[in-house]
Amino acid sequence: MLLGETVGVALDALRVNKLRSLLTMLGIVIGVGAVITMVALGSGAQRAVQDRIERLGPTLLNVFSGQDFRGGVAVSGAVRLTYADALALMRDARYIDGVAPELERGMQIEYGNQNINQDIIGTTPNFVTVRSYPLTAGRMFTEGENAARRRYAVLGAQIPDQLHADGRAMLGQEVQIGGLPFTVLGILTEKGSGPGSSDDDVLVPFETARYRLMGTDRLRTITVKAVDVNSMTLAMIEIERVLRRQHKLRPGTDNDFRIRNQRDVLATLEQTTQTFKYLLAGVAAVSLLVGGIGIMNIMLVSVTERTREIGVRKAMGATKLNILFQFVVEAVVLCLVGGAIGIVLGTLGAVLLSLLAHWNTLISPIAILMAFCFSAAVGLFFGIWPARRAARLDPIEALRYE
Repeated sequence: MLLGETVGVALDALRVNKLRSLLTMLGIVIGVGAVITMVALGSGAQRAVQDRIERLGPTLLNVFSGQDFRGGVAVSGAVRLTYADALALMRDARYIDGVAPELERGMQIEYGNQNINQDIIGTTPNFVTVRSYPLTAGRMFTEGENAARRRYAVLGAQIPDQLHADGRAMLGQEVQIGGLPFTVLGILTEKGSGPGSSDDDVLVPFETARYRLMGTDRLRTITVKAVDVNSMTLAMIEIERVLRRQHKLRPGTDNDFRIRNQRDVLATLEQTTQTFKYLLAGVAAVSLLVGGIGIMNIMLVSVTERTREIGVRKAMGATKLNILFQFVVEAVVLCLVGGAIGIVLGTLGAVLLSLLAHWNTLISPIAILMAFCFSAAVGLFFGIWPARRAARLDPIEALRYE
């Protein structure tokens, strides 16, 4: 038999049993669609983490107070960072492009008849450059205004919404912070939730916070910006050297401060999302395997039903290779058509999740190609056994089959 004729016979067999063919394809459709959608979700989450790293600044380091040991018991935060530590880093540390000390305390914020409780951060004007935090409206307070202890405030992106006000309309207006009036100078650009985000914080000049709001120079953290990504390790060594000297720590004693590389924290989160992506893809791939088993089952039933037909074709000159090829074609066509439908449904599902549920999705062409090739491989793998069984039938026994 000619190759084209064999393919035609295989396709005719599928058209005759349309409902059975459709139900057989359903497992592949669901499997491929699930793989596409799950990988899109995992890739979207991973891309979101990468974007967050870039938004928050890939060269940022955070210095926190460490632990003090009293009677053999670790007392967290007993040793506090001070403004003098930040000044020492500004003065003595190399490989550092900027230092932003941060005082923090939760306080009541009032605007009109609205009031909320959020963190107030006392910091220096270079906060926005160190943290790569642009303003969407207004401006940052200046070094002169900081030294003069002016009552100015820069609001996080979410603060106006929490106060049920228009951010731009608040510029130049007064808000009450801890009972004191502060003039709103600017609104920060939104960066989204995560480590290092100040979307729901209020920034005030450091000296104002130090002397008029909080009455202390003990810092929550010192944010340090390294010169570049390649200098991160050297910057951490410099920070450790300066602070150990500042705190008069003897050689061999533990640090009473902690240095956290923000990129490492987010990289861990990125690795977690990548593992999650592979887990989702693996779970979805199981449905592809189940679909392949369903195809093998249906093809075995088909061989049994068409035993007499196979005998007639062999009696008319069809070779074992012709019969083998016919049934392999049927299985592969089922998988390829099911794979194509699954790709469409999976892509549509990822788009709908992004639009309706606002989940981060990223449709990967590689995932689509792999899912399609895998569906073809499933058809080939699970179609060979029934095809070989059909090809090995003795024509005389097949003609006698009822």
